[in-house]
Amino acid sequence: MRFQERFKTYLFVGMGLIGGSIARAIRLIQPDAVIVGYARNKEKLKKAVDDKVVDRLCDDFTKEAGSSDLIFLCAPTLANMKNLETLAPYLTGDTLVTDVGSVKGDIQSCAERLGISAHFLGGHPMTGKEKSGYISADPGILENAYYIITPTPDNKKEDVEAFTDLVRGIKSLPLHADPEHHDHAVAAISHVPHLIAASLVNTVRDADDEEGFMKTIAAGGFKDITRIASSDPDMWESICRSNTAEIRNILKRYMNSLEKVDDILKKGEFEEINRLFSESGEYRSGMADRRGTRMYKEYKLYIDIPDEAGQIAKVAGILASENVNIKNIGITHNREMAEGALYIAFDHEADMQRSIPLLDGKGYKIIKTTE
Repeated sequence: MRFQERFKTYLFVGMGLIGGSIARAIRLIQPDAVIVGYARNKEKLKKAVDDKVVDRLCDDFTKEAGSSDLIFLCAPTLANMKNLETLAPYLTGDTLVTDVGSVKGDIQSCAERLGISAHFLGGHPMTGKEKSGYISADPGILENAYYIITPTPDNKKEDVEAFTDLVRGIKSLPLHADPEHHDHAVAAISHVPHLIAASLVNTVRDADDEEGFMKTIAAGGFKDITRIASSDPDMWESICRSNTAEIRNILKRYMNSLEKVDDILKKGEFEEINRLFSESGEYRSGMADRRGTRMYKEYKLYIDIPDEAGQIAKVAGILASENVNIKNIGITHNREMAEGALYIAFDHEADMQRSIPLLDGKGYKIIKTTE
C-alpha cells in the first residue's frame, strides 16, 4: 500500500531534531498532508509553524489522537512510553502510532501491556547530528540512513507496507527486525561504543597531568574514536535505563576481549596483536560500502598547505566557486595518522571526490582521504 493512501493526517508528540526532520521530509513529499505538532514548550515550535511544516500546534495531544492517521512519538525513550500510555485510551479506528527511539523492546512491551499492539509499529531512524532541537531539523539527515522498523504479528500487513513506503519516500533505507534483535544489535554498534568513548575520555582526563599535556596532543585516532563521547547526557541516561540487559551483555563481551588483550601483552605474544588488527580490519572493511547512519559519518580529505596567511580561505574559496559543500575545515596539529596539515570534512562522498581534482589542479597535495 502506498503511504499517501493510508496516511493523510500526522501528529508529532515532540518535535526536536529527529521529529522535526521527519515532519519536514513529509511536507516535501506530501504537501497537502495535515501535520499537527505538540511540545511541552510551544515556543520551541513556533518556527515549525512559520516554516509551514506544521499546520498548527496543540495543547493536548490526546484530543488529536482520534483524528490522526499516524502519530510519531519523538521524545526520549522513557518519555515516549509515558506518552504512549497517555494516548492508549484515545486510540480509535485505524490510527497507527510509531516512535523514533533507539530502544524497541520496552516500548513494544508497553504497547502489548496496554492492549494496543495492533496500533503500534516501532521505528528507529539511525541518524542525527551534533545539534539538537527543531531549529536544527534537516530532512537531508534521513537520506540513505537506515530506518529500522520492528513489526510484530499483531500489526496489519497494510500498515507495515504503508509505513515502509513512507520511509522510502523520505529517502531512508527501511530494514525490518524484531524488537529484541534490534535492541541486541544497537547495543553492540551504538550503545556500548558510546559508553566506551565516554569512559575512555574520562580515563585520559584522570591520567593527564596538571598542564593537560594529553589533552593538548589528543587528535587523530583518539579524537576519531571518542567523538561520540560528546552526546546528550540525558538521552543516554534514558537509553541505558531502557536497554540495560543488552548493553550489559555486550559490555561484558567487550571487557572479556580487553582481558584477553591484557593477557596477550602480559605473555608477550605480540603476534596475536597482529592477528587482532588483521581480523578487525577485515571485518571493518566490509562496512565501508554499506549506507548506514549519518549521525557521525563524514568524509574527510587531508592536504598539505603552506604556512601562509589566507591559505585556508583560499582553499575554501576554490571549493565554494564550484558549489562544493564543506561541512568543516581545520588545521591538524597532531599528524600521527599521516594526515595532511589541513583537513576538510564533507557530508557526502560525491562532494569529497569532486574536490580532489579541483584542489589538485591548483597545486595542493592530497595526502589521504578517509571516512
